[in-house]
Amino acid sequence: MDKLSMIVAYARTRFRSALRDDEGATAVEYSLLAALIAGVCIVAVSAFGQQVATIFTTLTDKLVVT
Repeated sequence: MDKLSMIVAYARTRFRSALRDDEGATAVEYSLLAALIAGVCIVAVSAFGQQVATIFTTLTDKLVVT
């Protein structure tokens, strides 16, 4: 019975330490954040790409090179 109580105490300690584990962001979290930012950029370029291209074309046509 002594070994069983030691196993239970060990499991309880490991479980409590896992709940308090605040080591910071991992590579997985950073890659998910990067994927989210890339997705937002792709959506923005898809939605506004033609309008921005038109603005730049208009500006370039109005520039005078001397």
